[in-house]
Amino acid sequence: MAEEPVTTENQEKPPEDPNKMDYELFHFLIKIMRTIFIGLFWMLSNIFLGLYLGFAEPEASTPGRMIFFYSWFGITLLAYLYYVRRAWRKKMSAP
Repeated sequence: MAEEPVTTENQEKPPEDPNKMDYELFHFLIKIMRTIFIGLFWMLSNIFLGLYLGFAEPEASTPGRMIFFYSWFGITLLAYLYYVRRAWRKKMSAP
């Protein structure tokens, strides 16, 4: 009554869950959400500074405040574009 040893070659793998999301797809969606969130946050903060506090309006602001605002606007725009370029630099593999 000797039993045959069970080998891994004869065993089948359990079926994968069809609802399981691919790891690369999940990171791709996270990258999209992060890019949109940071862009909207950047726009919201500049709208608050420029329009609500009046830093961008020539009638309601002094030249020093306008120079500060537009310098801030340009530097943060370049920083955001640099972030987007670095985040989207890597290409995904084709499905």
